[in-house]
Amino acid sequence: MNEERMHQILLRPVVSEKSTTAAEKHHQVVFEVLPDANKTEVRDAVEKLFDVTVESVQVINVRGKIKRFGRTPGQRSNWKKAYVRLAEGQDIDFLGNA
Repeated sequence: MNEERMHQILLRPVVSEKSTTAAEKHHQVVFEVLPDANKTEVRDAVEKLFDVTVESVQVINVRGKIKRFGRTPGQRSNWKKAYVRLAEGQDIDFLGNA
């Protein structure tokens, strides 16, 4: 995988109550990834960008909710998220507090 593709795969970390619980209990980090990314690409990108060891990756397609915008119905965009399980003792520090 080339460097440009590796930097494009991970869009942002997902920070929510569920992802925080996953981080504390299961040593997992949750990322929003490109819709066409697969597990091996996500694993390689996380390992090379953050210099950690990845044990497993689970990817989930999240369907966009149907919402109303005033009178007209609309739909939010579909997106993909990846649960990345890190090896014991590994951690990713997003805030830079070493």
